[in-house]
Amino acid sequence: MAKENVKEQNKQKKRGSSMINYPIGDFLIRVKNAVLSQNRLVNVDKSKLILNVAKLLEKKGYFEEVNEDGGKLVIKLAIRRKEPVILDIKLVSSPGLRIYKSVRDLEALKGPSTLIISTPKGVMILKDAIRARLGGEVIAEIW
Repeated sequence: MAKENVKEQNKQKKRGSSMINYPIGDFLIRVKNAVLSQNRLVNVDKSKLILNVAKLLEKKGYFEEVNEDGGKLVIKLAIRRKEPVILDIKLVSSPGLRIYKSVRDLEALKGPSTLIISTPKGVMILKDAIRARLGGEVIAEIW
């Protein structure tokens, strides 16, 4: 009888929460929405990839701080001159269409934006991937 109660509780938990198909995309869109709505804090579920991307963006000055709170990440967006540092975020890869670039393709890219790239050596921005001579999946583009 106790097992049936546990199963019923698990079913109710599953009904209340939705499954996220592309967690890193969801994280970046939440950051974009926070920027657009002028919120300074973003709360997201923690995963290894999301944590690595958040720490990278903190190191590059896009986030002021990244804190872990249990299974969640609390991110404080960086603000300069009363404007957020991040102007826009565009997802490049999606679950149905992953975009991979070689080092040569990455070197040919020009512009003021920053690319987030998942390489075999971890998550990097465009300049670091070129310096390390690594290609990989282009996750997103940030202005």
